Amino acid sequence: MDTILIIEDKESMLRMLTELFKEEGMNVLTARDGPEALKKIKDEKIDVILTDLRLPSMDGITILKEVKTIDSSIPVIVMTAYGSIETAVEAMKLGATDFITKPFNTDHLLMVIKRVLESRNLLRENILLKEETSRKMPVIIGKSSSMVELLQKVQKVARTKTTVLILGESGTGKELIAKAIHYLSDRARYPFITINCAAIPGELLESELFGYEKGAFTGAESRKLGKFELADRGTIFLDEIGEMELSLQAKLLRIIEDGILERVGGIKPVPVDVRIIAASNRDLSEEVRKGRFREDLFYRLNVFPITVPPLRERKEDIPLLVEYFLKKFSAELKQPLKSLSREAMDLLLSYNWKGNVRELENTIERALILSDGEFIKPEHISLIPQSCGPDRLFELIPMDGSLEETSRAALRIAESERIKRALKETKGNKLRAAELLRVSYKTLLTKIKEYNLE
Repeated sequence: MDTILIIEDKESMLRMLTELFKEEGMNVLTARDGPEALKKIKDEKIDVILTDLRLPSMDGITILKEVKTIDSSIPVIVMTAYGSIETAVEAMKLGATDFITKPFNTDHLLMVIKRVLESRNLLRENILLKEETSRKMPVIIGKSSSMVELLQKVQKVARTKTTVLILGESGTGKELIAKAIHYLSDRARYPFITINCAAIPGELLESELFGYEKGAFTGAESRKLGKFELADRGTIFLDEIGEMELSLQAKLLRIIEDGILERVGGIKPVPVDVRIIAASNRDLSEEVRKGRFREDLFYRLNVFPITVPPLRERKEDIPLLVEYFLKKFSAELKQPLKSLSREAMDLLLSYNWKGNVRELENTIERALILSDGEFIKPEHISLIPQSCGPDRLFELIPMDGSLEETSRAALRIAESERIKRALKETKGNKLRAAELLRVSYKTLLTKIKEYNLE
């Protein structure tokens, strides 16, 4: 339900406008002067403001300026008498979305309000496009008994509001499962937002999740909505939830239990209606035992656990996945559709796939690029060794290419092993591993993805 704030000091006009917008199914807030209006703007979640220009103690222009410093995304429509067009033009220059001249036609006013709300919702969708890679049902490939059982669980839980915890190794497709739950639910027409809790430093994650108020910290020049508010009525997917700091876990627990949050620097509870799907490649019960994860939060998340099996436990799905990836990348690379030779397929079926489906996807893309003929052969398939000690380094480096190719292969293997060692030494803490490796956090994430080390 959209919320409109009407700022008008004439009682008869205020009453008429209130009834008009309530009949349209809107939540209506009212204020008779500037100070009262600004308090409600700071305290409430408002979608559009309709204000008169001439008001006691503070005129509409001053209110407009204050609104833009509190939350610049809230559209403001100004009502003005016929003789004040110049002032209305000034208001437009200062950021007003539109203006209405009095006396006005109520149908025209409703049309303006609806148009403004549609534009605001479109703006939110554009923001969400940065978070959401697709607004359609994801493709999940698999005929194995474990995948059939998993998809049956997905269909059952999707129809509920239950919190879901998706467990499984990196690269198994936990986000695809979360998207499937969302798009099979009655929340499908609302946002699906993904947050990787490990990719955002702890001091930034709080404001990213919950938003912040103007002045909450240096640089907070206006209010910013967090991902939970942007996901209102939809679903938020908290990937790598085990990386979240304990202080934030307490705030997340409050959202699950009470459906309210507080922005950073705010004191007013903000209600949200969001379904939470969390995922982890860690054993959260073990994290609870070690004191690194809240026990009460674990039990609230673990209402309906779904475990995604690793690819090595459902190898009968590999031919189907290969066929899908061949079609996908052939189209993207604008190449004729190719097939795998029997020897190449046997190689894929015998591999352990520590990087799971993500590693298989990357392998097929590389193979398509390397192959020239109709078939992909074993020599086109580059598989990263699962483990590689110094004593095996020499035998893993291809010795039949040029010196430059040999050097590149050796560098990749050495980098991969060094990153794995750093992650092991820091117990998976990527920030500390980046410091240990003396590279930027972003560079480390890129390397982890490149080498399928997640």
